[in-house]
Amino acid sequence: MNILFATSEVVPFAKTGGLADVSCSLPVALSRLGKKPYVIMPAYKVALHSGLNIWPTGIDFSIPIWNKTVYGSLLESRLPNSDVPVFLVLQDQYFDRDGLYNQQDEDYRDNCERFVFFSRAVLEAIRLLELKIDILHSNDWQTGLVPAYLEALYRPFPLYENIAGVHTIHNMAYQGIFWHWDMCLTGLDWKFFTYDKMEFYGKLNLLKTGIMFAGGITTVSPTYAEEIQTPEFGCSLDGVLRFRRDSLRGILNGVDTEHWNPATDPLIPERYDVSNVFEKKPVCKAALQNELGLTQNDRAPLLGIVGRLASQKGIDLVAEVIPHWVENHNAQWAILGTGDRWLEQRLQQLAERYPKNVAVRSAFSNEIAHKIEAGSDMFVMPSRYEPCGLNQMYSLIYGTIPIVRKTGGLADTIVHPTDETLADHTANGFCFQHADTQGLNWAVKQAVQCYLDNRPTWEKLVRNGMQQDLSWRHSARQYLDFYEKVREKQQTDKR
Repeated sequence: MNILFATSEVVPFAKTGGLADVSCSLPVALSRLGKKPYVIMPAYKVALHSGLNIWPTGIDFSIPIWNKTVYGSLLESRLPNSDVPVFLVLQDQYFDRDGLYNQQDEDYRDNCERFVFFSRAVLEAIRLLELKIDILHSNDWQTGLVPAYLEALYRPFPLYENIAGVHTIHNMAYQGIFWHWDMCLTGLDWKFFTYDKMEFYGKLNLLKTGIMFAGGITTVSPTYAEEIQTPEFGCSLDGVLRFRRDSLRGILNGVDTEHWNPATDPLIPERYDVSNVFEKKPVCKAALQNELGLTQNDRAPLLGIVGRLASQKGIDLVAEVIPHWVENHNAQWAILGTGDRWLEQRLQQLAERYPKNVAVRSAFSNEIAHKIEAGSDMFVMPSRYEPCGLNQMYSLIYGTIPIVRKTGGLADTIVHPTDETLADHTANGFCFQHADTQGLNWAVKQAVQCYLDNRPTWEKLVRNGMQQDLSWRHSARQYLDFYEKVREKQQTDKR
């Protein structure tokens, strides 16, 4: 099976979020299962200046954009430690910019035009590279036009007749909504600008376009697949997703265990595995306390946070509960990330108020992220919604107990301890139901009491998490199963 993975970002070429991780790890996992994946992405400035080995293919092309013709070319590279080809669409007018989608928190005004060009280039690349593709897998709003172009423009032609389209939703909150006259940029007939195709309250919606035209739809966890069919999480597309529910599947993301593995991690001070975690993980904790200026105390509960500092992630709840846990339980907090300015300032104020118990690094550092995962006792993710989440899975692998709100991928990966879940070895963290300080305080209390007063149960939770297989292998097999079903349906509909 040959799969073309169309995406707007890929590690290590360009990244703003989890899409980039998936766009690297899933194709590599598919390759290891004997399939032939290809990846195609824009040739951003950051990718071209990354020092990665990228070379020209000698292939040039042109795309009609409304009343003009825009020219581009194809570059080629490989995903790290694999033979998976990566094709990069070069067009400096659109992609030679400092940011991928925005600059200084303002979206580029021509984002629709930029990704019209890229999406059409994806279809042109199949012809120009003479790729025999079985599955065309597009992702998020930036490639939402790819399934539409396949069905509306390219389907009758050789190389395209038997391609099945799959579209993945990584986060419903980002939909690519533009004014209706941007429909002219797409080159598609206005007959598609309807409530059951591309139109969304009088505007053009690129994520909706992908959902309506793709043969199959996936999202990044089973629970999120159910949640987005409700008004609370569907971001006004819940009705569309209920309409297409028979073609929708939630497949949990996996973890790149080559980069996230405490037994081989070069970024942490002491490597360990499940056999020696309780002897060696304390070394990582002590080193983290020292590096962040926290009091050296091996019994003080150390809670870690890595990610976007935003209300969606529940970080405002964290800011509310920190004083109680510092003043009454001597808890320590290690926080890494950037996000909403007011939240960054609030957390910095707490760090100034409790310098020996709260450390905040308002930046992103892969090295510090690894050290927080290895050195923390617990990892806090009180998200209001979380399509999948990766840090809770990193935490399990590193023997760091997650404390999470029961939503999306967090609900699919973290199991609260009960007599039953402890007996069947599935318990691996602490969950709470309601996104408020009461719920978060309750879960932190459960975790801290277990850590301080019930060591046998704590150690059991750590071992349960570390012994799980969270790699991409299982998820990649689920994608292959889904690909086959979508492909079979496409062939049946063709007849």
